[in-house]
Amino acid sequence: MSVEPEAPEPRWAVPPVGGWTADDLDTLPNLPPHTELIDGSLVFVSPQTVFHERAVDYLKWQLQSLAPLGLEVFREFTIDVDRQNRPEPDVIVVRADVVEGLRQTRFPAESVQLAIEVVSDESVTRDRETKPVKYARAKIPHFWRVESHDDRVVVYVFELEPSTGAYTSTGIFHDRMKVSVPFPVNLDLTAITPHHRAADPAPE
Repeated sequence: MSVEPEAPEPRWAVPPVGGWTADDLDTLPNLPPHTELIDGSLVFVSPQTVFHERAVDYLKWQLQSLAPLGLEVFREFTIDVDRQNRPEPDVIVVRADVVEGLRQTRFPAESVQLAIEVVSDESVTRDRETKPVKYARAKIPHFWRVESHDDRVVVYVFELEPSTGAYTSTGIFHDRMKVSVPFPVNLDLTAITPHHRAADPAPE
């Protein structure tokens, strides 16, 4: 009688005293793709939805086509906020002078001009509360939060208020988004979630 070998127990990385640091993301073995560091803890992402994929793709390519010389656009790329925080915004606009080479894995937060988070069910609290606070403390001047309500895209736009160091809302956009900062942008948000015409009923 053959006996099936027992599956090995999963081995989870044990954090050191004080938690992980930003440098650890580049050296820890077998981390899942797109692992983030938030307050010294590793955060793993769930499988992304069609909405998330479409929204990130659309915003990345649209912003890349509109960004002026001196700025570059990246999707799902980590940024150094501080020693214990290395989040991965869904889309960022950074100064081109910080792009050093093809093997680079992160950018300094102070180089980020715009951070965008596309909200998923598992990331609601992080994207609405945790990350905006950290981005504001890092003095990232612009933050957009993208959500889906009743299969329609809504973009919440925030700008850093220098006197308070916190974000203030500068607009909520449905269907079409038009802003002038950090550079002029005019986007058709309906392109992210196209509505397909229902199929004609089959003839009787």
